[in-house]
Amino acid sequence: MLLTYRALKRRSHAKNLRITAPNSIDEASYIRIGGIDQWVSIRGEDLSNPVILEIHGGPGASNLVFVPRTRIWERHFTIVRWDMRGAGRTFAAGGPEGQGEMTLERVYQDALEVTQYVRERLGVPRLLLVANSFGTITGLRLARNHPELYSAYIGSDQNIIDGGRDASSYQALLARLEKAGKKKELAAIVAMGPNRTAWTAEQWSQYAKTVVTTDPLTYDTMKTVVIRSLWFSPFHNLRELRSYLKGMTFSEQLGPQATTLDERAEGTAFRVPFFLFQGASDVLTPPEPARRFFEEVTAPVKDFALIEDASHFAAFRHPDRFLDLMLTKVRPVVIRTADKPA
Repeated sequence: MLLTYRALKRRSHAKNLRITAPNSIDEASYIRIGGIDQWVSIRGEDLSNPVILEIHGGPGASNLVFVPRTRIWERHFTIVRWDMRGAGRTFAAGGPEGQGEMTLERVYQDALEVTQYVRERLGVPRLLLVANSFGTITGLRLARNHPELYSAYIGSDQNIIDGGRDASSYQALLARLEKAGKKKELAAIVAMGPNRTAWTAEQWSQYAKTVVTTDPLTYDTMKTVVIRSLWFSPFHNLRELRSYLKGMTFSEQLGPQATTLDERAEGTAFRVPFFLFQGASDVLTPPEPARRFFEEVTAPVKDFALIEDASHFAAFRHPDRFLDLMLTKVRPVVIRTADKPA
């Protein structure tokens, strides 16, 4: 019965995802990026719309599963969804041994290659850079270093690692565990300590999972948005779902590589419009550090907004609200500056 319902739901999603407008695009294939085949999907109802390049989070968590939830975005934007090395269909195609160099620097270079491919394929000079969660680490670097390639930066679930100086989210987790009387989990997090640079990949993953499961709103979002999107994804059969999850575990090795980053040291000057749209109740990437970083940013245009009733995965819990922010704050700026030189 459960599998029958899943089949019906997937069929309904697939029907709703059809794109047939005259000036539309719906294509997906493996592209040779960074020496390996990587999955790139391009969808949109009108090729005259601005083009978004999504930088997904995780690490290893392809955004392809969220396409049914974000279908309405494709009426206003052409969206490029790329499964990074170690993620989704890219991981499925090559397996663990076929992912090549698993470093943040390699992912950054891959993103530049994907950018160039999309610019040539669609004949556009710049892309809108939309990054979420762990992807915002790469997203910030791309936007900072290559204003000639991107028309704006939009970060959601924005990571601000800040050289490890801010331990507020770690302390908040300890407080939640103590209040809930979860002594075993509390002891494990205390033993890890607040210095994330000393964490192993397994500890990094354990911390994130503990944060998610101890916050009611985040846990609800994980169940009703993330897991539900995975289970009913029209793009993934059961075998591909298993591969998706294996890719996330494989990609955890990227997590500790980010713990020594310092966004302020890398620079707060951006030559592209800069937007942060953060879940108001995000406990994994809290809005307060993101807002403090935003206040230090210099950019041609910048804006910060909170998405209420949202923790992590804010854009996917409330895709309508995220789209409204994109249409009212971002799209007018991009259209206005489209013909201006970088």
